[in-house]
Amino acid sequence: MTTMRAARMHGYKQPLRLEEIPIPDIGPSEVLIKVGGAGMCRTDFQLVDGYFSLPMDFPVTPGHEVAGTIDRIGAEVPASAGLAEGGQAVVFGPLGDGSCRQCHRGNEQICNQGHWVGFGPHGGYAEYVPVAYQQVIPVSGRLTPVSLAPLTDAGLTPYRGLKKLRAAGVLGPGTTLAVMGVGGLGAYAVQYAKLLGAGATVVAFARSDEKLTLAADNGADHTINFRDKSDDQVRDALEAATGRREVDAVIECVGAEQSVRLAFALLATEGAVASVGLVGNRIDIPLFPLVGREYTFFGSFWGNYNDLTEVVALAEAGKIKDSVTEVRFEDVNEHIDALGRGDFVGRAVIVYD
Repeated sequence: MTTMRAARMHGYKQPLRLEEIPIPDIGPSEVLIKVGGAGMCRTDFQLVDGYFSLPMDFPVTPGHEVAGTIDRIGAEVPASAGLAEGGQAVVFGPLGDGSCRQCHRGNEQICNQGHWVGFGPHGGYAEYVPVAYQQVIPVSGRLTPVSLAPLTDAGLTPYRGLKKLRAAGVLGPGTTLAVMGVGGLGAYAVQYAKLLGAGATVVAFARSDEKLTLAADNGADHTINFRDKSDDQVRDALEAATGRREVDAVIECVGAEQSVRLAFALLATEGAVASVGLVGNRIDIPLFPLVGREYTFFGSFWGNYNDLTEVVALAEAGKIKDSVTEVRFEDVNEHIDALGRGDFVGRAVIVYD
């Protein structure tokens, strides 16, 4: 086979074109991945919709959540990388320039000169993806690519945010940890809240009872639907559930103005919020409580290579579970629109076979 299916952008605010194109070549330090599962992220909808305002050389193939099989290995890939043709792998999406402070700290996802799979010519919305060998993480084969693919962003992003809250010292017995939003990220965040929360009581907040049912299944101690509720009504519900009207920490998985504002409205003195969602464009929070009550606000973007190896290890050990809807390649555009509306519970993953 010399060609592959690919769903590609040829401009902003246009449906993806489902095309048959040549399988890409690889460079000597690259690996060709046969995609077994490509996670569909709301970021993909935002990319198509022009949210990021990135300079793009079209056509562009979205898809930054990739898992599959190693099809081919470049001649200069070192044996120490531990990669073998036919082996299963996940793809770490970011690749930094290797020379900046962020890269030297291992945080290639925030390298100012870096680039990411799915934000250029190649991504998981195609049957084959060429990537640098440094982006490939071999896996045991215990889990399917459909289960693994969402871990590379949806499973990775809240994990890093929870690690920041843990390092801030706001989690532990007697504390309350809120998960704000139970979409693709929040479904994993609830599980990490129980794993990393050091005994904190975990409360999931969402605007959908269906999503809150998933949160309870994933280990949330309490759930609160905040749709059409005032702040005081939410506090009343929180008090009824936990005996307290405040929370000590929030992993904010939506990024909408209302949910970020609510996170701070519920926050106890010296509390912390880690924000990982990107639904909106701006936030508006009162300044005096931020200073006077010594709040901490973390931005947390994606995760680094080591974070992803930890997430994969948790998944392979059976410590986290997924909630996945398989999507046929032919139905990609329909599901992109559904992502924009926030219709999905859990994660959608494109399959080709």
